Amino acid sequence: MGEDMSTFKKLYNEQIVDSLMKKFNYSSVMQVPKIEKIVINMGVGEASHDSKFIEAAVKDLEVLAGQKPVVTKARKSIAGFKIREGQVIGAKVTLRGENMYNFMEKLIKVALPRVRDFRGVSKTAFDGKGNYTLGIKEQIIFPEVEYDQVLKIRGMDIVFVTTAKSNDEAFELLSAFGMPFRK
Repeated sequence: MGEDMSTFKKLYNEQIVDSLMKKFNYSSVMQVPKIEKIVINMGVGEASHDSKFIEAAVKDLEVLAGQKPVVTKARKSIAGFKIREGQVIGAKVTLRGENMYNFMEKLIKVALPRVRDFRGVSKTAFDGKGNYTLGIKEQIIFPEVEYDQVLKIRGMDIVFVTTAKSNDEAFELLSAFGMPFRK
């Protein structure tokens, strides 16, 4: 792999750690929250009985995440949604390390600014345990996803799993990376 550290990892190591240490008065660098992983989840919804939609979702996800997703299956049947246990309902990918930082940088600097009428991401999507979920309505905000190759516009959830102990810490951590929270 490349020796050069992603800009976001460098940013974290060289600036964010320091500023969070000061802000929260941590006594040790080990207490500074960090991003553990990013999980991207894309449901295929009503298309789950059609393998070409599933393949398309997997392909879109692979292109924008830079690694192979796994197919997710229903854990139990839900009649109201016409879902049987074991049926494929989506695809997800877990990013760590360089891939995670690279994806995050692409998301913040390139993809989100391409969202029409973008006013910032919600400040309320923290779960109190240091995780933040960002819902995106269409995968085409990522430049790698070619519009004419897209079978169906579909959204995804991007979950930032951090070691932060509180919403406040997680918010400061993501803000430091430039996450465009609504004012």
